[in-house]
Amino acid sequence: MIPWKQLDSADIPNDGGQLHLFQRAEEFSIRIDHCELMNSRAHGSEEKLAELGCAGLGAVERPRVLIGGLGMGFTAAEALRHLGVNACLEVAELLSAVVRWNREYLGHLAGHPLKDPRTQIREIDVAAIIKTSVQKFDTILLDVDNGPDGLTQKENDWLYSDAGLKTSYQALKPGGVLAVWSAAPSAAFTGRLRKAGYKVREEQTRARGKGKGGRHTIWLASRS
Repeated sequence: MIPWKQLDSADIPNDGGQLHLFQRAEEFSIRIDHCELMNSRAHGSEEKLAELGCAGLGAVERPRVLIGGLGMGFTAAEALRHLGVNACLEVAELLSAVVRWNREYLGHLAGHPLKDPRTQIREIDVAAIIKTSVQKFDTILLDVDNGPDGLTQKENDWLYSDAGLKTSYQALKPGGVLAVWSAAPSAAFTGRLRKAGYKVREEQTRARGKGKGGRHTIWLASRS
């Protein structure tokens, strides 16, 4: 068995612990302390998030899409595959180390989405963008932390709160979609989405796609 090699680590703000990047042969892993957040072999559900959230945007003349959370770039790459040449994809990533890792170590895994001219990477909390946007985005894709039940930062909870969901609603254009990835289902979160005024559809998908890997949840919440 080839051993894991730690490539780098970075502090998570507000005493959130440490984030670590590991490599084993062609496989990469991002972990917080001893808990794996993502693995380069398991990205089917992240791609499904983008596929479902961006469905139909290929026919929109100048769509604007916001992604919360860069990860290993798979969500951004899949979103770009569903968008036309005049699209604008904003990717908000709070941790500068994750952006750097994508540029130095991980970019080839998803086809270098940060090099696409349609992509704008912003080293900022996605909540800050949502709070200052009014009817700006056709789709918002949230792939932040572990979903509504976060692991890394308590501040992420706002995104999934009543106030956060209502603010996201206002940031979407009429008919826009908020798509949310989660490691696990949550009936309480479904209820909060409906309370905020969304029409909600819930999808179950596999972590590795094609019926393999653990089950993850995707919410598709439409602004009516």
